[in-house]
Amino acid sequence: MKEVEEKEEASVYQRVVLKNASPYHYLKVRLVLEDDSTRLSAVELKYFIITGLKSLYGEVGAALNFDVLKYDEDTLTAFLRVYSRSLVKLWSSLTLLGSYQNQACAFRVLQVSPFLLALTGNSRDLQLD
Repeated sequence: MKEVEEKEEASVYQRVVLKNASPYHYLKVRLVLEDDSTRLSAVELKYFIITGLKSLYGEVGAALNFDVLKYDEDTLTAFLRVYSRSLVKLWSSLTLLGSYQNQACAFRVLQVSPFLLALTGNSRDLQLD
């Protein structure tokens, strides 16, 4: 009878919670410029973000690994991928960027998710027929 009781005590319920299981976070951002006619290429956008990281965090910030997955030059909207542990650094540097070529600018973070598929649609922009 003791063997049965010992087996029952050994099987204990254990709850395992994984926080932030995804290694990456994805951001949908839009650059708002004072002069609407100014256009940036994807390379110029990435260099601009790296410059902001460098000004805020120094050489360590400039070495932060992120990717521009998709960029639309007409709307100045980009999808960025960054390691989850670096999300706060990237987001804060985007927030503090205030000028591009002597004109006022601002990054608007539209959506953030650990899943890229979540950025494909936005319930706020949904139009029902």
